[in-house]
Amino acid sequence: MRNKSEPSFGLLFDIDGVLVRGKTPIPAAKRAFQKLVDAKGQFLVPVVFVTNAGNCLRQKKADQLSHILGVPISQDQVMMSHSPLRMFKKYHDKYVLVSGQGPVLDIAKNVGFTNVVSIDMLRESFPLLDMVDHNRRPKVPSSPVVNLPRVEAVVLFGEPIRWETNLQLIIDVLLTNGNLSNVYETTHSTHLPLLACNMDLMWMAEAHSPRFGHGTFMVCLENIYKKITGKDLKYEALMGKPSELTYHFAEFLIREQAAERGWRAPIRSLYAIGDNLMTDIYGANLYNRYLDERMARKSTKAVANMVTGAGTPASVPQEVDMDNGWESELASPSATSCKSILVCTGVYNPHMELPKDANQCIKETVFHGHRDFRFDPALVEPEKIVEDVDAAVELIFEMEKFGTAV
Repeated sequence: MRNKSEPSFGLLFDIDGVLVRGKTPIPAAKRAFQKLVDAKGQFLVPVVFVTNAGNCLRQKKADQLSHILGVPISQDQVMMSHSPLRMFKKYHDKYVLVSGQGPVLDIAKNVGFTNVVSIDMLRESFPLLDMVDHNRRPKVPSSPVVNLPRVEAVVLFGEPIRWETNLQLIIDVLLTNGNLSNVYETTHSTHLPLLACNMDLMWMAEAHSPRFGHGTFMVCLENIYKKITGKDLKYEALMGKPSELTYHFAEFLIREQAAERGWRAPIRSLYAIGDNLMTDIYGANLYNRYLDERMARKSTKAVANMVTGAGTPASVPQEVDMDNGWESELASPSATSCKSILVCTGVYNPHMELPKDANQCIKETVFHGHRDFRFDPALVEPEKIVEDVDAAVELIFEMEKFGTAV
C-alpha cells in the first residue's frame, strides 16, 4: 500500500515516442501508469501530458490516452501545442487565417478565436491562386467568389495536408497584407502577425526513422518568404516545446490539478519525461533555468529588502515578476525546479553526436533555423537517461521517496 503523504512534485509526459509510436502503445506505458493511480483510478500525483501535436481537440486526445493507458484521463490533463493560444486574447476577435489539419476551425474557436478562415475557405474564394496541381485548377476562367474580410493575423496550428496550397496562400496573405485582391508588396519591413504551434522538425511514428513534422513545413515557409523578399519571416509567438511559454502553461495546469484534488502542499518539483533532446530536454532545461533565475532574483530582492527595511522576506514570494508577462496571466509558479528525463523509446539515439560549437545555430528539430534559438550544450543535457517511461516513473518515485509501502 502506498503512503498517504501529499505529493510535492508533478509529472509532465510527452506522448509520441514515450507512450506511443504512432498508434501503437509502448508496452512500458501501461505499467508506468498503474504505478501512478490508486485502486480507484485516481492519480497519486498531478500529471499533465505535454504534446506538440495539435490536430485534434483535447478531449479526443484524453480519450485516446485513457484507452492506451488503461486509466481515466481528463481533458484538463492534456496540453496541446496550441493550448497557450488561450492567452493571446488580443487576437481572439481579429480575422485570422488558420493552417493545419483535422478540425482546425473547431480547435481555433475552442482556444478563443471568434473570426476564423481556413486555407480551404480562402482557396474556394480565390480559385485562381492555387495552381501547382493541374487537376485542381479551375476548368473555366473564374473570378473571386466571396469578398472575404481582410485577414489580420495568421496562426499555424500544425502540418497541413497539401503543403503547396498552404505555402502558396500563406505567402499570398503575408505579401498582400491580408487582402488577396492586392498585388504583392515585398518592400514592407513588417508583415501580418504570425503565430506558430509545434516546431518539431520530425517525430517518431511506427516507421524506423523519424517523419516530417510541422517544423519542416515552417522551414519551407521561412525559406520561401526570405527568397522572395530578402527578409526574415518573423513570429509574434512560437508555441509548443521547447518554448518557455509552454512550460509556464504546463506548470499552471499542474497547480490547478493539485488544487482541485485538495492537495495543500505546494508543487515544488516538476519532472519532464520525453524522447527528444531538442524539444523535451531543451524545453525542460530552459524552464528550469528560468526557475533558477527567478529564485535568484527573489533571493536578491529579499536581501535588499532586509538591508533597506523596505519590506520583509515573507512579502517577497507573493510578488509577481514584472518583467514576465505570462506570470501576471497565470500567477507565479510554485515550482522551483524542472528536471528532464530522457527515454530511449523514440527519437533519441544514444549514439548521436551533438555539435560542440555553441555558436552554431541549430537548424534542425524544433529550432527550424530560427535565429533566436541557439545551441547550448547545457540545455540538451538530460538530468537522467532511462530505458523507458516505466523506468522513469520508478526513478522519480525513488528520487522523491514517494510511494513506499507503509
